[in-house]
Amino acid sequence: MPPIEDHPLRYELANELHARPFPSLSAPCTAAYLAIKQPHDAAKRDRGADLAHLVALLDRYGAGHPQPGATHYSGKIGRHVLKWESHTEFVTYTVFTEGVSTRPFDPADFEVFPAEWLAASPGMRVTSALIRVTPWKNKEQTRDETDQWFVSESVAVARVLDDAAVIAGDFRIDTAGHLRFSVSVAPNTGARRIGRIVQRLCEIETYKSMSMLGFARVREMGRQMGETDSQLSRLIGDMTGGTQPAEETLQDLLHVSAELESLVAQSSFRFGATAAYEQIVNQRISVLREERFEGRQTFAEFMMRRYEPAMRTVRATKERLDAMADRAMRAGELLRTRVDVERSAQNQILLESMDKRADLQLRLQRTVEGLSVVAISYYAVSLAGYLLYPLTGVLGLSKGMITAAVTLPVVVLVWWMVQRIRKKLH
Repeated sequence: MPPIEDHPLRYELANELHARPFPSLSAPCTAAYLAIKQPHDAAKRDRGADLAHLVALLDRYGAGHPQPGATHYSGKIGRHVLKWESHTEFVTYTVFTEGVSTRPFDPADFEVFPAEWLAASPGMRVTSALIRVTPWKNKEQTRDETDQWFVSESVAVARVLDDAAVIAGDFRIDTAGHLRFSVSVAPNTGARRIGRIVQRLCEIETYKSMSMLGFARVREMGRQMGETDSQLSRLIGDMTGGTQPAEETLQDLLHVSAELESLVAQSSFRFGATAAYEQIVNQRISVLREERFEGRQTFAEFMMRRYEPAMRTVRATKERLDAMADRAMRAGELLRTRVDVERSAQNQILLESMDKRADLQLRLQRTVEGLSVVAISYYAVSLAGYLLYPLTGVLGLSKGMITAAVTLPVVVLVWWMVQRIRKKLH
């Protein structure tokens, strides 16, 4: 019996689950991270340009190329290891280097990305970070390094993955244009676990930055939404007691509805992406299983204080926009009903007027028919008289007597003919 036929996507989809493994790292090491996004319509971008930019970097180091249409790549570039990934709206580059610089978070660590190559990027930098991974020594040194490297007012510190490491970061951009994260690794922490911790930090920062684009979009929409809301409220007020005709109000309301639908269409993708990115940020922090380090705020607490308010603003704006669109739709339906009722009343008045005119026309028609009977009878009696006048001598009657004799039969005959014609027409 021949073997069962596989679905054409079976292996591709199965391999996708294993296509982006976590890096294996050992302390000490340094990670230079970069996320690039096109400023507009990034989801529809030319992904070939992203691959070409990656190939340009690989060519500088004489490294092998990825497969055509690849969405991820991992390989050595010189003495470094590069991990590249293509996402829906952005691409990420992470370069891992053994050892750490003498100067903590030295901007020279980022020079693994050549300046000319960065300038030729097909997009713009969303975020970049330097991550310093060192072996754990003691609480005092970790505390001193944290106070020295980060802004105390916003620094977040936590023990993660059952004391596998202590992570710290303040989510501030330093003078070189990068964020800073430190990872102090316990002696028994494996290489893959270290790689997962570093990967999670990169993902938290990237998706946090991407979701904040929704907050920026909300601020841009604020003034327009305020003006539209005021206009919508005024139009709804005009529906109840305004002097403006209902049809004019309906036209204005349709214009407002079109503006709201345009806002919804322009922002729906960004709102949806922001919600998805927010979930990823919270999920990535959750899997770190944070525990407090010497009373410092954790990453989850930092996000609750600094990040969650922005996300609540985005959600509230989306709900407000949806509510405004629903209000405009309901008001439009009510106003259209009012216009239909008014038009029905006008049509009723018009029909009554037409009935009156038809009645008058019918009366006039009957009057004309009566006059036409008289006129036709007059000419018919005259013709009949001319036909019968030669018989006056034979009958011994005068012309007047003959005319009088034929008048009544002729009138009756004409009237009967007119009635018959009228019945045939109706």
